[in-house]
Amino acid sequence: MLAGRKIRMRAPWAALGLLAFLAAPLAAQNRALPPSPPAPSFSDVTDEAGRTVRVPQPVRRIISLAPSLTETIYELGAQDRLVADTDYCDYPDAARGKPKVGGALNPSIEQIAALHPDLVLLTRDLNRYETVLALEQLDIPVYAVDPRTVEQMISSSKRLAEILGVAEAGRSLGEDLEKRLENLRTRLAGLPARRVLFVVWSDPLISAGQKTFIADALRRAGALSIVESEQDWPQLSLEEVVRLHPEFIVFAAAHAQNAEKEFTALSARPVWREMEAVKNRKIVVVSEAVNRPAPRMVAAIEDLARQLHPEAFPPDEKKSPAAPPPARLANSSGLGGAS
Repeated sequence: MLAGRKIRMRAPWAALGLLAFLAAPLAAQNRALPPSPPAPSFSDVTDEAGRTVRVPQPVRRIISLAPSLTETIYELGAQDRLVADTDYCDYPDAARGKPKVGGALNPSIEQIAALHPDLVLLTRDLNRYETVLALEQLDIPVYAVDPRTVEQMISSSKRLAEILGVAEAGRSLGEDLEKRLENLRTRLAGLPARRVLFVVWSDPLISAGQKTFIADALRRAGALSIVESEQDWPQLSLEEVVRLHPEFIVFAAAHAQNAEKEFTALSARPVWREMEAVKNRKIVVVSEAVNRPAPRMVAAIEDLARQLHPEAFPPDEKKSPAAPPPARLANSSGLGGAS
């Protein structure tokens, strides 16, 4: 009886040993498994079109669909995360070497999707809403900016810096731009604004309306656009321009030679020849940066102010390192010796 009892007592221990033997490989397998990756983090932000956008954090892969946004990304030092931009993103020079996804109006949705961006950046003024819809259908986050003034360009850049996780760079950039604009305002205080015609396109003649960022840039440079249209980019008749009598004609061009050719073509037209600004060659050429709502436009504003109001800038004063060298038309007059 005792012997039998001992046998019955061994049975539970034997079962436990068998269970331990079977569980050992499972325990070892569990120890070999890597820890589960953390759940992806997202941040809900409101873009400048009023849309709520769920942005992955951190943002590691960016696609820019506007030259101004590409410039801003470089200014913020986030260019290593820029995986592609458009055919027209040409500044700085390094941007030319980025992979391209087509134009701003007709980017390749397939190419964008293949690059697996965390965030696509675009502007309300340049890009199409159809692009936004196509990307949203693929669950690709799209953030839109819409700066209408120079000040809004600065705040937009700072907000973008926060979204990209480089808030300090955005604050530093904003402080520098605001300081330069305030210095310019102080210099030009009390000086009469120059009446100008800003040429966006020469044939047909298109200028900038009063509610555009270009009109705001002109005001900050001590200029006043003769165009009072509520349209952003109104088309003008030559007769109307002659009647409005601009003091200066302003061109934005990458090279002075381009503006020289454009001016020569315009001055050959009968109506244009009647304008005093054309007769006296009161022509100003600034960097094409003034056409883009990006941080570099402040340098273009500074240069324009120097050309329109040379009396506010002593001849021996050094220019800001951030300002590009001014473009000049050969043998032009009426610039007052701007440095």
